[in-house]
Amino acid sequence: MNDAASVHGSASVRTEWVASMVRPLSDRGVDTPASFLRKTFTLGAVGGGETLRISAQGLYRCFINGKRVGNDVLTPGWTSYDKRLSFQTYDVSDLLQAGENQIDIWLGDGWYRSQLMWGKFPIVNTYGDQIAAIAEITDASGALLVGTDASWQSGELPVRRSGIYFGEIYDARVQPVVSAGSEVVAFNAARLVAHETTPVRELAPLAPVRSWSDAEGRSLHDFGQNAGGYVAFTVRGEAGATVTVEHAEILDKDGQFYNGNLRTAECRIEYTLSGKGEESYRPHFTFQGFRYARVTVSGKAEVIEIASVPVSSVSEVKSGFTSGNKLVDRLFLNTLWSQRSNFIDVPTDCPQRDERLGWTGDAQVFAGTACYLADAQGFFRKWVRDVMADQREDGAVPHVSPDPTRLQPEHYPGFYGSTGWGDAVYQVPWQMYLHYGDTEFLAEALPAMVKWVDFVWSISDGPVVSPPREWGGRGFSFGDWLQPKGPSAKPLPTIGDDAAATIYLFIAAKQVAEIARIVGDAGTAERLGAMAAEVKAAFAREFITASGRLAYDDQTSYALAIVHDLIPADKFEAAKGYFKNTIERADRRIGTGFIGTPVLLPALVKIGEWGLASEVFLQEEVPGWLYQVKMGATTIWERWDAIQPDGSIYNPQMNSYNHYAYGAVCQWLLEGVAGFRPDQQDPAFKTVVFEPLILPDLSPVKAHHDSPAGMIAAEWTISGDAVRYDIDVPAGSRGVLRLAPAYRDATLDGAAIASGADVALTPGKHLVTFTYSAPQHTPRRRSLVNANTP
Repeated sequence: MNDAASVHGSASVRTEWVASMVRPLSDRGVDTPASFLRKTFTLGAVGGGETLRISAQGLYRCFINGKRVGNDVLTPGWTSYDKRLSFQTYDVSDLLQAGENQIDIWLGDGWYRSQLMWGKFPIVNTYGDQIAAIAEITDASGALLVGTDASWQSGELPVRRSGIYFGEIYDARVQPVVSAGSEVVAFNAARLVAHETTPVRELAPLAPVRSWSDAEGRSLHDFGQNAGGYVAFTVRGEAGATVTVEHAEILDKDGQFYNGNLRTAECRIEYTLSGKGEESYRPHFTFQGFRYARVTVSGKAEVIEIASVPVSSVSEVKSGFTSGNKLVDRLFLNTLWSQRSNFIDVPTDCPQRDERLGWTGDAQVFAGTACYLADAQGFFRKWVRDVMADQREDGAVPHVSPDPTRLQPEHYPGFYGSTGWGDAVYQVPWQMYLHYGDTEFLAEALPAMVKWVDFVWSISDGPVVSPPREWGGRGFSFGDWLQPKGPSAKPLPTIGDDAAATIYLFIAAKQVAEIARIVGDAGTAERLGAMAAEVKAAFAREFITASGRLAYDDQTSYALAIVHDLIPADKFEAAKGYFKNTIERADRRIGTGFIGTPVLLPALVKIGEWGLASEVFLQEEVPGWLYQVKMGATTIWERWDAIQPDGSIYNPQMNSYNHYAYGAVCQWLLEGVAGFRPDQQDPAFKTVVFEPLILPDLSPVKAHHDSPAGMIAAEWTISGDAVRYDIDVPAGSRGVLRLAPAYRDATLDGAAIASGADVALTPGKHLVTFTYSAPQHTPRRRSLVNANTP
């Protein structure tokens, strides 16, 4: 296969277009056979430097003289198509020839018009009902060689049906034969934007680790890793025989293939053989989330090779973490795989069921982790621009972006405006600033951030936010989504929507005020700073009792309030005690959901409860991070209890086994436990703060991050009370060592230093030693009363 070089997002790419957006007249509409556009043209010579610019309504794959252009998949990607449509640019000089040439553009439904959303009210034709393409080839001088216009021919493809949720049906007996012409469709080329991020590409294929047959004679394959991608296979047999592939993330407790959690997504591949020797196939216009494949062969055919092919917009791994606990190491790897699986052009919640949407809440809690695990700057810049495009006039940010409900709201009214979700509009750019020093994007996104803060204030026209409970109500809040409630007979407290929304109004006003200060907008910084102070005072009056207990007395309330300094100094000690009580009431297990979980362990560390933080993190029962790993997970689950201890499966109506949100704990493993992070005052790791958290049960710890400033490394071991901490500061950066007062007798490169004060570090390797007496574990007291109820 020829790989045409791509020049995605090149600053030198021309902005004006000569070509038109053209649709194939062979197309019969959504869920019908895919179509191609074709043009034959003649070149006197090929001088080098010829480039192709191309985009589509729908998904495209392009061929010149029978050879594929590039190796990107799912192009042009997914954006808010009615406002922003990406185009790709490829060097195609090696594919062209003097004399006659032929260009073919294959078109599939994709996100443009195949089913999006779920249940009884799926949305089809979200952005329009006509697939189309725009393309032009120019020479090195910029002169047009060929471009899409009404003279192009069209016909049907072997792809007989495709859809993001559906899968793909392919009949290899069908040859792409011209059967119709084309016509120019109305299109504003100003919507076209040069591709802003790394393209979706295939990762290394995964061979089966186990294969077997079920009672019905179907072949099953375990690829050993849950991933987002597709199955590729080679088959031989008679013409007309078919190979059908179904996908699943898990097996049920009896070891049977289980895909009940896919809901209305068929996730099916069907291939009909041409009968011409060995035939290799992989889908063109879809992807699935799966670890297992079930293969049914009808007719005389044999599958002779099969593999899982992951695809992702992020391929290079930028961080690593290992410890003395293999479950923790696997948790880190699971998070990496969940990011890969869900960073397929858009940061989706899941890659498998009838959803696969860019949920803003998931992205905002995970953004910090994402920027450690991969170079996510371009990926997030592109996505936040879609968030801004989808933002409503009153400032409400959609629950998902790109947002299918904005153009078709009939069955999804008010699908926007939740605190904790809409906060992605500033949280994601903020993480981009910390990791990449992207001040320019802070300035670009600031107006949208300010509109969001003002919207949240307007929900209740004041500092205490009281969201409506009903879905679709203005300012509806998901609260702490999927917060565990404990046993139904005696449930644990959970945070109220009003407290959660008010806390997030404070976070938003304070953070956006700081962003405004950084980009030089003093007026906005002052106004939102004053708003934050007013919200903080109102929160204390409304949600903190005279004794220091928070109104809802749950883990999320305390964790958020402690991390964000919302508790008055005179009530802080009492609040610490109440917070610890919430942990004890939950048997020292997690009692937080989507917005509470990322701050739970940092809050415990902040109040000095390092041992308790370690115990909550390392316990292996449900709910807990390591429970799912112990149960065989290879990615992060959506629910803490997605599979019960006996192997039974939770309600399939909302149960994904590949959801990255709870993997946000990996940011804490790197910044807290390994102890390195960017300095807010000098971002992009130009200054690296080293502040390790010694948790003996994790020793030895080793971590690294390939940052924009260079490779950062840190590792520590503890033997008795003696700690050795090895660190590596990138060349061109400076380091700051910040040791807790509990660390005694500290030395840096053999010289004594004081704990509790910042110590400057030069680039290069350093050895830090100190002594630390970790608090003894207090065994959890088990009740002797048999009071358990179903």
